[in-house]
Amino acid sequence: MRFLVRDRILGIGDDYWIEDEHGTKVFLVDGKAMRLRDTFELKDARGRVLIDIRQKMFALRDTMVIERGGEPLARIRRKRLSLLRNHYRVSLVDGTELDVSGKILDREFAVEYDGELLAVVSRRWLSVRETYGVDIVRNDADPALLIAVAVCVIHMAEKERDER
Repeated sequence: MRFLVRDRILGIGDDYWIEDEHGTKVFLVDGKAMRLRDTFELKDARGRVLIDIRQKMFALRDTMVIERGGEPLARIRRKRLSLLRNHYRVSLVDGTELDVSGKILDREFAVEYDGELLAVVSRRWLSVRETYGVDIVRNDADPALLIAVAVCVIHMAEKERDER
């Protein structure tokens, strides 16, 4: 499954659609402005909230939390002691960990579980400016979760870049 994401231009508070490879609107990323912490909702095409994404308050390192139905699903942090600045760890509540690595700001990175590729985020396939693709490689993968992970790591990398 491949999804097309139009990059946010103005930052938090912006809403943007994620389309499937046929141009059908599938997910809406709803950025919540005027909040103390960064907050997004990933909604389906009917407007139902599928996933909540929030910045974790009072964390020693920048952390985003993904919730589904009010229950924690995953926590995302930049990996400690990584020689690569663009390496993130996704800790799922069931103890599973996903690795996200690559050129996050260039929208060229991969999401892996135990060395197995789950999704690839890339601009290379697309000719439309300010758009990147999220290609879900495994059929049994959760597209909403993997898109939420991509939204989180891109947001975290942009925030880190802006703070320098």
